[in-house]
Amino acid sequence: MKLFAGKWYGIVSVAEICRAADLSNGVFYRYFRNKEALFRRILGQVLDMIREAVERPQGATPRERLRWFVDAIVAFSAAHADLVSVFREGQYRFFEFEHRLVEVYMRGLGAALGREAGLPEYLFCLGGVRFCAVRRALQSVAVSVEDLHGIIWSGLFRGAPCDAARVFGGSAVPLPVALEEGARERLLRSGKRLFGEKGYFETNIHEVTGGAGLSVGAFYTYFDSKEAFYAEVIRLVSHEVRSFIARNLAADGAPPLNRLEREMRGLWLWIVYLSIDRHCYPIVREAEFVLPAAVKEYYGAFEEGYRKNPEGNGDADQGTAIEFLLGVAHYFGIEVAFEGSPGNARAAIEAIGRLLAGGFSSWL
Repeated sequence: MKLFAGKWYGIVSVAEICRAADLSNGVFYRYFRNKEALFRRILGQVLDMIREAVERPQGATPRERLRWFVDAIVAFSAAHADLVSVFREGQYRFFEFEHRLVEVYMRGLGAALGREAGLPEYLFCLGGVRFCAVRRALQSVAVSVEDLHGIIWSGLFRGAPCDAARVFGGSAVPLPVALEEGARERLLRSGKRLFGEKGYFETNIHEVTGGAGLSVGAFYTYFDSKEAFYAEVIRLVSHEVRSFIARNLAADGAPPLNRLEREMRGLWLWIVYLSIDRHCYPIVREAEFVLPAAVKEYYGAFEEGYRKNPEGNGDADQGTAIEFLLGVAHYFGIEVAFEGSPGNARAAIEAIGRLLAGGFSSWL
């Protein structure tokens, strides 16, 4: 657990694990078939710990139980930051563990609400809370837990009207396509495709240059290392996602969207973009473990966009509201990019919009 918490899964070896445990390699293979088997055992143990911490919300009313539930999630991340870090990489590499964690959280949320929870309720509540809890514990991002309680119970854009035609209507303008790309741009396109399909560790520079029709020497003309190249690919992904959403957020000449409509349309465009470019999100997810500084920059660019539109945060401070909304989009993206669901994204976004406008107090 200690080694996986401090390093990427891909670079921790069985020999290193045995040295740290002061045991021989032969002893390792008495208990585990390989490194993956050990890692999966650890993920199962962490999952059991999370289940134990959150599955029985306490309180006489839904509001009290929701408060307990949120506090339990935040407290677990704070107390077990190393295990949360390990589990986050594990749920990316072995997605069935994310499935199992979602089931745990859905049962806990249902127990808090006093009825079965649906996917939109999960994405609204757990998307926001999980993201905030992790960012607070692992990146020391300032998040007000009290404000999280307020958002979940009363919403962020309280009482805001929503015109579905303005949120979902119109057509999306694609990003411009260069008729002729230079060597640097060809390398980035090749790297983006390969990293998205195979992952960072399984992709080598020879494959990147081969995909771009260039020599390895050409790669080092533009990039100092594979890590530096990966950071540039992440910046490219960030720019393309933000550009697509900005281009299509409002139609020319149409009245401006209110804050709720803008958030819902942004979610809709995010899901549309993932259907066009399925490589982008796996790159960002893996980068959380390979190049956390580049991912911090990735989310920082989205945060800056939110700060330009500060209205409509209810009683929550702006930073907490931004982190919550990023979390909803993040876990919605995971459902679509890795799970291939939900099948009816529009219905899910409409339900999330109602919760953003009134929280669970308007549903119970």
